Amino acid sequence: MTAPTLLVLAAGMGSRYGGLKQIDPVGPGGETIMDYSIYDALRAGFGKIVFVIRKDIDEPFRKNIGSRFARRVPVDYAYQELDSLPPGFTVPAGRTKPWGTTQAVLAAADQLRDPFAAINADDFYGAGSFRALADHLRANTPDYAMVGFILRNTLSDFGSVARGVCQVDARGFLENVIELTNIERDGQGAKSADGAGKVTHLSGDEHVSMNMWGFAPRVLDQLHACFEEFLERHGADLRAECYLPSAINQLVSAGSARVKLLPSADAWFGVTYREDRPRVVESIQQMVRAGVYPERLWA
Repeated sequence: MTAPTLLVLAAGMGSRYGGLKQIDPVGPGGETIMDYSIYDALRAGFGKIVFVIRKDIDEPFRKNIGSRFARRVPVDYAYQELDSLPPGFTVPAGRTKPWGTTQAVLAAADQLRDPFAAINADDFYGAGSFRALADHLRANTPDYAMVGFILRNTLSDFGSVARGVCQVDARGFLENVIELTNIERDGQGAKSADGAGKVTHLSGDEHVSMNMWGFAPRVLDQLHACFEEFLERHGADLRAECYLPSAINQLVSAGSARVKLLPSADAWFGVTYREDRPRVVESIQQMVRAGVYPERLWA
């Protein structure tokens, strides 16, 4: 079987972080979080990388990131742009940002011919997570997959986050993904408040989506249909985004897809806010000292 492809979603605006967190170094040799994800993915058996970026960061991204891998594995690029819409749809006046992670995956449709994993560029997932996902993709099952992380381990101490909270059946397949925003710590648990002020209390033990998915290429036609439906309903909303967990939830609810939850025992961390960065740097330093990673990944 052909080695699976790793799709890295790196077109985020970084508005809360205050800069291009995709290329911000956090490792002792100047490595980014993406470096560690790709290092783990290559060890797990992924054979190609596709980066989804924006055209305005193309040059620094290729120079500082993509060039590291071109000698090791085939690398390709796709561009998520505000006006990359299906025929018949236009950008409403006043909208300034792209349409979310579903659009980001669809931006790379022409480069995705084999089973693939989709991940965020600014999330650290851990080697075990990539091994589990690679094993699932190599099994050639018709089922999709999602690596699930424990909610309390994915929260920031410096502000609220959005997470897709998962409900699963007795066999470990997703029944529902509930996209919650404004999630904050609340004692040992967490709470989320929606735009109307409704508060949802969470234990902190829930599995959540951190956008680490495994797909067969047929998902692209399904996501295209979801994105068109989203635009028909919400295209005039200047802030609405078509989140990938919501689109997958739509497919699951319609019986069009089954998604196996792959629980991860790996540590997760990310850089939603600038203040998160020191924790990320220290966490990586600890793993380097413990021998989990070499001091220089690509030496």
